[in-house]
Amino acid sequence: MNIWNTTSDFILLGLFNHTGAHLFLFVMVLTITFTSLVGNALMLFLIHQDARLHTPMYFLLSQLSLMDMMLLSTIVPKMAADYLTGKKSISSAGCGLQIFFFMSLGGGECFLLAAMSYDRYVAVCHPLRYPILMSWQLCLRMTVGSWFLGAADGLMQAAATLSFPFCDTHEIDHFFCEAPTLLCLACADTVVFEYVMYICCVLMLLVPFSLILISYSLILAAVLQMHSREARKKAFATCSSHLCVVGLFYGAAIFIYMRPKSYRSANHDKVVSAFYTIFTPLLNPIIYSLRNSEVKGALRKCMGQFDFKVHSIVV
Repeated sequence: MNIWNTTSDFILLGLFNHTGAHLFLFVMVLTITFTSLVGNALMLFLIHQDARLHTPMYFLLSQLSLMDMMLLSTIVPKMAADYLTGKKSISSAGCGLQIFFFMSLGGGECFLLAAMSYDRYVAVCHPLRYPILMSWQLCLRMTVGSWFLGAADGLMQAAATLSFPFCDTHEIDHFFCEAPTLLCLACADTVVFEYVMYICCVLMLLVPFSLILISYSLILAAVLQMHSREARKKAFATCSSHLCVVGLFYGAAIFIYMRPKSYRSANHDKVVSAFYTIFTPLLNPIIYSLRNSEVKGALRKCMGQFDFKVHSIVV
């Protein structure tokens, strides 16, 4: 089998074929993407505008919304352009950028979710010491650390993946460049790199996930000792919402990156990747924020101000 260099273009086979059913799914994906972008942008706007939301918890939520918006912008526009124009090629540089941003944002979100679980632990278990245990200085350090660790992982995996020589078959059976799928085209021994990538996945996925489980175990123990039924109900609602999104995100990521190569299926990988790159960003603002009374209050206040300005202009 011949070997070709990484200056040639890759071909993304995509997620949809040109059939009636796939056209419907394509429109649905675009609708979900638009709704996700609007929802996360609204969260960013409300957190920036309302002084009551200028707390570490909502700052972390704003970073989560920013990561979700960037993740959607990295994947969906290229996928949509390929489907509409029929041109499915992507340069090696473009492929490397997709891997970098995808891994950076995914890895960063792992650590950001762990930081959010610590914030909830302090709020529930140590409310009187919250300003000390969850200071703005610590919040900013955890946020910068999340972005930095994600970017470091993304840069390493993008550079290492594209360093391999690739064979004649340069068609990627996916709708974006993803490291495990691209490795299937390599005409070299990738065992060492796959082992290193597996170790990175353990660090980027299981370590933050373990911290999340520890935080919520301590929260659960504290909630069970509460005498107020209303307080227990509120705390359980907070835990269930966070753990729901954590389970969806980590479950899909572990399914993709921690399975043996022999057990991978291209169709399954595409469906799972579509779920956590397109659908999960839609759930985050709903589950984390739009069910929150403070966010609803900020939204009502913003709409009231908008209606007042419109009325003033009309009058």
